[in-house]
Amino acid sequence: KKTGARVKEAFWTLGQYDVAVIPDAPDDASVTAFGLSVGKLGNVRTQTLRAFSAEEMGAILSKLA
Repeated sequence: KKTGARVKEAFWTLGQYDVAVIPDAPDDASVTAFGLSVGKLGNVRTQTLRAFSAEEMGAILSKLA
């Protein structure tokens, strides 16, 4: 709660990563703070992947010449 982010969904996975988490947060800074707070526990390493919705990608692509 302190970071402004919460876990929306969690998936246990096979392969290189053990868990994939989908957070719900008001902005990228809140997600970053959440990841850092989990990482500082010392027993978890995080990797962040920013994903874009179809609507967000459409807005990005509309900026291309």
